[in-house]
Amino acid sequence: TRFPRNTKVTLGEAGGITQHIGAYQLEIHDKKITFLDTPGHAAFTAMRARGAQITDITILVVAADDGVMPQTIEAINHAKAAGMPIIVAVNKIDKPQANPDRVMQELTEYELVPEAWGGDTIFAPISAKFGEGLENLLDMILLVSEVEELKANPDRRA
Repeated sequence: TRFPRNTKVTLGEAGGITQHIGAYQLEIHDKKITFLDTPGHAAFTAMRARGAQITDITILVVAADDGVMPQTIEAINHAKAAGMPIIVAVNKIDKPQANPDRVMQELTEYELVPEAWGGDTIFAPISAKFGEGLENLLDMILLVSEVEELKANPDRRA
């Protein structure tokens, strides 16, 4: 499984960073998951805030080599303000300087404690570049959507 957004698309955008909200849908285990991809760069606060208002689950993507950044904290605050569950995807685990444990430790300061450490936050180590861990991440999204009883209403407009 590849991550839903083709990472080559971002190469054509200024600075190689996502600059718009992208939407795409996957079907896995006969269930549809719709993703809204908001820019992670610090300059796109308003887009992240809007994205947090219209989603059901936040997938907080944190680079295993960079760790928690100011925009990570901002995204956490948006998700918490909206009262939505957060799944942490620790990306770039393929990099030699990756330190997923440091990311987990840093996020405990924001009350995102990994299940493995006795908390209630799902952490999914992934490499979007190589597709590693993506099946597990998708399964975790489906699990949270079941627990939260998230369902689309086919009789309503999106």
